[in-house]
Amino acid sequence: MSFDLVLFGGTGDLAWRKLMPALFQSFRHGTLPEGGRIIGVGRDNLSHDQYRELIKSRFDSVEGAKRPNAEEFARFAALLEFQRMDLSMPGDYATLAATLTERNADSVVMYVATAPGLFTTVCEQLAAAGLNTDKTRIVLEKPLGHDLASNRAINETVRRCFKENQVFRIDHYLGKPSVQNLFALRFGNALFEPLWKREHIANIQITIAEDLGVEKRGAFYENTGALRDMVQNHALQLLCAIGMEPPINSHADAIRDEKLKVLRSLKPWTAETLSQHVIRGQYSAGKSGSSKVPGYREELGVSPDSQTETFVALRTEIANWRWAGVPFYIRTGKRLAGRDAHIVVNFHQTPHPIFNAPVGAANRLVINLQPKDGLELHLLAQAQGNRSRSASQSLAPVQLDLDFDKRFGSERVGAYERLLLDVLDGRLNLFVRSDEQEEAWRWVEPIIEHWKNDAAGPRPYVAGTWGPSASSAMIARDGYCWSEES
Repeated sequence: MSFDLVLFGGTGDLAWRKLMPALFQSFRHGTLPEGGRIIGVGRDNLSHDQYRELIKSRFDSVEGAKRPNAEEFARFAALLEFQRMDLSMPGDYATLAATLTERNADSVVMYVATAPGLFTTVCEQLAAAGLNTDKTRIVLEKPLGHDLASNRAINETVRRCFKENQVFRIDHYLGKPSVQNLFALRFGNALFEPLWKREHIANIQITIAEDLGVEKRGAFYENTGALRDMVQNHALQLLCAIGMEPPINSHADAIRDEKLKVLRSLKPWTAETLSQHVIRGQYSAGKSGSSKVPGYREELGVSPDSQTETFVALRTEIANWRWAGVPFYIRTGKRLAGRDAHIVVNFHQTPHPIFNAPVGAANRLVINLQPKDGLELHLLAQAQGNRSRSASQSLAPVQLDLDFDKRFGSERVGAYERLLLDVLDGRLNLFVRSDEQEEAWRWVEPIIEHWKNDAAGPRPYVAGTWGPSASSAMIARDGYCWSEES
């Protein structure tokens, strides 16, 4: 089935860092549908060949195994074209419409990888130019708004121009193989689901840690912060995948209906929980590995008295029969001690211990998201060695380690590659519906408002650590600790 993929922001950072490499990998794997054309859109005055050369030069910074050789790129480049557009000019959309009409592809994908402030303009102009037909799909990158009101405004405009089943709100975390395995773990196996409830689970921890700082994105990050950048979307989507009820089938709306129920079941914030269960921090100068790194306020584009948070830790609960009383902890930040994203499901200790076991020992399931991809099941087993009576009654920790990269190897598909193929196929399962997105904004908005009136500002933490000590104190009040501290 032929397709046209129009990439607004075709010369931008996201296009060459993520989208073009993902499209090339799909082309290399033979999974990109035949009869395709990729049209980069930007304000530069480039010919098709100049655009191809620009993309070729960008591929030099792609990691080695994913870098095309000259022959591969020449074949891929035949799919690439460029169209100069000023996104505020109706006449340029008419020109785009003429370009698309010439070929009349079976499907047209409009990928809006621009500044969020242009989303409504692009949608309105596409509709005015008659480019919102039934064969059109539109992909919107995060962030969609900076609060509930702005998110609603964007969604209302999108709804006026496109049907909901034409809109693909992308969250690349949902395309990660490890997140796909989270759904498979829960709903494709009979082993864990009977244990997936408050009677057996003590707490659940979600960590998305980065060892990098804001790099060259200081100006963007100043207006975003960790709460908007990571919690409102990625972290809450992971929480939904962990906490949702089994959907009636694998169709998109069945899955998204269950995720929406989780978001609506999150305990509302109170003045007390906002002060006790939400920690924000900002990194100061420290070390990343063996190198000295500046503090956030010394980064390019950042105000010297910035109050923007680079770290968030919070505690919440899902108020329903399955999860009542089980704390969910979320933690994310920049310039932390390592690059590590994982979910830890901590089970209750045995109700009546008859063996000698390490203090506080209990089973736990670790779902590794990055950089490692797989599952670890932590158990207790008979200690070996000394055959004395006391030793024969002692237990030691052991673990079952399932490394999906080793098992599946080259069969693994990257997040953007998977999501782009789903867009071309019209599959909405891994994309966020507007009511999900609005519910997530509704839940985080009290935190945003609380911080506006909090003169204390974010707590400092030294770059290369695991964030402010208040984060550990918050979870310790419940008698628990973060996974790396256990």
